[in-house]
Amino acid sequence: MSTPRSFYLSTLAMTLATVACSPVSIAAQEEAVRVPVLEQVKHPHSYYWREMYAPQLTNGPSGASFTPDGTKLIYSMAGSLWLQAIDQDTAVELTRGAGYDFQPDVNHNGKLVTFVRQHDNRTELMLLNRENGNLKVLGNTSHSYFEPRFSPDGSNIAYVRTNENGHLGVYVATVSSEGIRNERAIVSGHVSDKYRYYYSAADHAINPSWTPDGKALLLLTNKDTAWGSGGIWEVPVDHPNQAKLLVDEETTWAASPQLASDGKRLLYSSYRGRQFQQLWLTSREGEYPLPLTFGEFDLRAPRWSPDDKSLVYISNESGSPQLILHEFVGGKTKVIQANKRIYKNPMQTVTVQLLDDKGQPVSGRVSLLGNDGRHYAPADAWIRSDDFVDQAHGDHEAHYFHCHQQCTVDIPEGAFELFAMRGFEYQSVNRNINQVEDNKVTVQLTRNALPERFGEFTSADFHVHMNYGGQYLHTVDTLIDGARAEDLDLVYNTIVNKEERIPDIKQFKVEPDSRAGVTVYQAQEYHTSYWGHLGLVHLDSHYLLPDFSTYWHTGLASPYPANTQILDLAKQQGALTGYVHPFDWLPDPEQETTTHGLPLDVALGKADYFEVVSFADHFVTNAIWYRLLNLGFKVTGVGGTDFMGNYASVRGPIGLNRSYLPNINPEQPDTIKRAVKHGQGFATNGPLLGLLANGQPAGAELQLADNETVELDIALRSLAPVSHLELVHNGEVVHQFELDEQGLNANHTYTFMPKTSGWVLLRAYRKAPNKEVQDTATYATTNPIWLNVTDQSLNATAEAEYFIAWLNNMEQHVLENDDFNHEWEREAILQDIHKAREVYEEHLE
Repeated sequence: MSTPRSFYLSTLAMTLATVACSPVSIAAQEEAVRVPVLEQVKHPHSYYWREMYAPQLTNGPSGASFTPDGTKLIYSMAGSLWLQAIDQDTAVELTRGAGYDFQPDVNHNGKLVTFVRQHDNRTELMLLNRENGNLKVLGNTSHSYFEPRFSPDGSNIAYVRTNENGHLGVYVATVSSEGIRNERAIVSGHVSDKYRYYYSAADHAINPSWTPDGKALLLLTNKDTAWGSGGIWEVPVDHPNQAKLLVDEETTWAASPQLASDGKRLLYSSYRGRQFQQLWLTSREGEYPLPLTFGEFDLRAPRWSPDDKSLVYISNESGSPQLILHEFVGGKTKVIQANKRIYKNPMQTVTVQLLDDKGQPVSGRVSLLGNDGRHYAPADAWIRSDDFVDQAHGDHEAHYFHCHQQCTVDIPEGAFELFAMRGFEYQSVNRNINQVEDNKVTVQLTRNALPERFGEFTSADFHVHMNYGGQYLHTVDTLIDGARAEDLDLVYNTIVNKEERIPDIKQFKVEPDSRAGVTVYQAQEYHTSYWGHLGLVHLDSHYLLPDFSTYWHTGLASPYPANTQILDLAKQQGALTGYVHPFDWLPDPEQETTTHGLPLDVALGKADYFEVVSFADHFVTNAIWYRLLNLGFKVTGVGGTDFMGNYASVRGPIGLNRSYLPNINPEQPDTIKRAVKHGQGFATNGPLLGLLANGQPAGAELQLADNETVELDIALRSLAPVSHLELVHNGEVVHQFELDEQGLNANHTYTFMPKTSGWVLLRAYRKAPNKEVQDTATYATTNPIWLNVTDQSLNATAEAEYFIAWLNNMEQHVLENDDFNHEWEREAILQDIHKAREVYEEHLE
């Protein structure tokens, strides 16, 4: 019996919600003011297309076009367009707008430049007249535009834009210095009936470029494609229905196909069985591609020179994006460096120095907003941007960089805004700088940690991806530098597959790397969307392969192994195991497909931890955690960011969601395992929580007589305001504590008499983001303290019935699924479901 397509789509929807920038849940909407960046684009998996396709603000180049004589380049850098001769090191700024300028293309005579400008949370199609400097907005500003390209004779322009439904398509229009007209769709995005995995339920078209005769376009489209961003097609402009597929392979949005002027050689970017994007050549007929370049780094946005003798492209080999000139014959390369910059507007050079409250230099996160409304950073810094726009603090996403003790930046003359912070144990700094003395600004970061009586803690991010298909290229050293700036002590690089590759597979090892007070372990995220994603940390032997399961329309379509079997293999290696970025809505097993394996593996004792502060809805996730706790399952809550380390556009920095673990040595895994398995510490995206019950911390078990009271010692220290500080007993709020006027601090003692056995924990939250917390809500929770009251057991029948229904739902779909390779695979999973159900049935009354 075939598995229903509706089931696939339902499961996919849950997957996308748990790994992508999905809409804020009802529970977190009360005060939320965050909206997605470029919200005109309605692809469901924004966390991929936003970074891997849309242009990003970096201080390195992000796209270039030759002038017609081939001696100069016009390229995007630091949000402006620049002109630079290929044999010189001086760059002249051509544009400085209210927004950020990307993706330039020069017309046939060099007089006009088209580009896109990101402004007011959209990308506009722009035209620059180089003769008089005039700028003109083209097109409809209700859409977002990308990748404009002039036809060879300059009479037409091709570009990508959103249609009325928010899907990306390729369009062509006639163009002049007066604007565009006669727009027509070549391939317009629409929702497809074909099942799609990850990228989009809609057909889309991107990456247009012209054939030398101007009669056809090369472009990328996922028409009739189940997997990925699509293949390279040639589409006649006057007869789009005669489109021809040239190359059928996954290129992760980055193919950028372009024919040489000879009309024979097709250049494009692809990973094609490797771990990183390199350049490939095929013929116009799509004959077997051959590699043009080699390396463990990414090459993107390739362009032929007008005479076909050279290429220009963007490389992240050095870590940051660089513009590379590459001689086709011989392969000689040259970095086009802008050692001197001639700005359009007057600039000042400012040095920012970071000090702690003892006057010692420290690293931290800095954001500088100029009086022109644009963000600025040092020339050698990695600029990061928030993946959402916090409308309470600006009309576009925040940008920031890591500053190590001191950093120097060029910024427009006059006043500017400075924001700085260093992890969660220091107060943030917001300052309006009107005048700079001696070109230097000193920022002192004051410590605001918990009182000593709550003990010493080590901060850990359980869910980081060092490299994941982004603009930059991380090494362990650069990862450590980022963690150091965020005052993060312990990092788990959870290596994961990205389509057909595992970018960090070479990084896997058992031993940690430690430097500058930061320890990094190589771990694994096991990536199956049918069962939910797993975190496997402290594997002491090898990375588990294949790293795919239930990948439909492939040879690994079988739901076996389920997470249960993978967790067993990880346990054999001594690993800590858990579930990551769990839920964005409360599953209703009576109404929807629910195959997420969490209740199965918790019941069988396979999962040690659960990301309760993560890339998911904190309120929903914790509600499910409470149900498990009520059943007596001691699964530990941790914090994990799902940080895409080499992305320029991320939901938040490394350590946005983290755990604070007591009494551990980061270089001794046994101490970490003990703290997690014993349910110690707290998880947070900002607030620090202290909780002691009769002097005992989270993870402790107290034996109490009937009507015996518990003395609670409670503290809050937060760099961001919270609105609620609550004591939760068996899933119910039993007391709300007062906060100071700013919502940043609290100290309380409280006497509590539990009526039944169970658990108690402390949580703090505010259902709104702020500069310090790039998340849908500010949230922190301790792990529970267990209370065993004599003869007063907790009735958890409702919770047991909920998870039994969940398992029944799971069982039904396992029975209906026809993707198993052998019947014994199905039977193994059904036996585990039966065992787990028996565990829950013991709680029925």
